[in-house]
Amino acid sequence: MAPLLSALLGPVATVLTALFLEAAAGVIMVPAAWSKIDGKMLSYLIAPACITVPIGGHLLLSLDPAITRRVIAGVVVVFSIVLLCGFRYWGSPRPATSLVLGSALGLLLGATSVGAPPVILYLLASPSPPAVTRANLTVLVTAVSVIGVVMLLAAGAVTAQYATHAAWLAIPFLAATWTGGHAFARLNDFGARRIALGLTLASGIAGLLV
Repeated sequence: MAPLLSALLGPVATVLTALFLEAAAGVIMVPAAWSKIDGKMLSYLIAPACITVPIGGHLLLSLDPAITRRVIAGVVVVFSIVLLCGFRYWGSPRPATSLVLGSALGLLLGATSVGAPPVILYLLASPSPPAVTRANLTVLVTAVSVIGVVMLLAAGAVTAQYATHAAWLAIPFLAATWTGGHAFARLNDFGARRIALGLTLASGIAGLLV
């Protein structure tokens, strides 16, 4: 959603809205995912992200909005293509690698609201089944999104207008999240991934062209 929202609302409002919606989605998704997660791996990813989210937020608030908007769309396009091409992290999951990727996640999420793709590549290398990978990603993104919202609140970047936009968008977003959760159970891993990445790539290209 980030590239199109950025063209409509501006980068700061977009990142706030996206992080707020991800956090709100956790209300629906985290309870079901909690029993499936790998707690040790998640701790190595979340801990460094707590440190780097504010750094990403500083970049978001200090860079030229026009540049930031293009960066958001560009990040989405690049990672969509990488994932569609089937690239993965081929090494074994290790604490040091998790710490580095957690740092990258926080930086990208704070600056663009698009931080999950590097971690997706990493988690897909795990021997865990798709449901566990999805649960890990759900809890990770929810936790870091909450940190990001708190960071923007502390920086004074949240206005009444931004909060109103996010609140209104939360209604259809949560309804779609619930629907998507049920659809995921009916799709195979390949089908679900191709649908999601196809929509994401189209959104990124549209964001670059607007």
